[in-house]
Amino acid sequence: MPFSELLTYFQPLATERHDLGPCAILQTPGTNVLALNAAFFPAEAAEQLPEVRRWFSTRGRPALLLSDVTLPGEDVGGLRVGTWTAGETPENIVVEQVSRLQLPLWAAVLAESYETLEWAPALARHFAARLEGDRASTLLLAYADGDPVGAGLWRTGPGGTGAMHLWGTLDPAADAPLLNAAADLSGGNVRVSLPDTSPLSVPHEEVLTFTLLDG
Repeated sequence: MPFSELLTYFQPLATERHDLGPCAILQTPGTNVLALNAAFFPAEAAEQLPEVRRWFSTRGRPALLLSDVTLPGEDVGGLRVGTWTAGETPENIVVEQVSRLQLPLWAAVLAESYETLEWAPALARHFAARLEGDRASTLLLAYADGDPVGAGLWRTGPGGTGAMHLWGTLDPAADAPLLNAAADLSGGNVRVSLPDTSPLSVPHEEVLTFTLLDG
């Protein structure tokens, strides 16, 4: 189930988690990462929708839900979740594992990839705190002819599996190489989330949508 694997990936990176029946809510004030500030709302949580709406309303926070069903509100982006298999990488694209000392650069590339460069300092501070002592996570930076063009966070999972649901690039040509590097860390295959704007695809992908509820 995409919900359980995305929760496993993002929960250690979030500041708060709250559960309402089958719905889990992650909140991370001070960051703009959607998955860290959303309710993970599977179809079976339908009866909890009014309660979830009230939860956000009473706290004065945007009611952002990630779901596999259509909800009343504004579609603010989708994810296609599946397994990526490593392939060939163009010679001009190099992907490196980098140390936590590179977090400011990593955060800047990630923030710029989503056209929110102003969030880079806040992201760097947040991830510096959350990743301290975290041996399950690896920072990846992609370079094209020496210039940083992509950033991703690979996280190990049970049985040596791995996932990279948080990533972004400044050049679509770096998408596949960045995912290839994550797949290599996972033994050839890695679980990923592709934004709905990505030209890439994965077999048997499952679609989730971020919705900002009406009212």
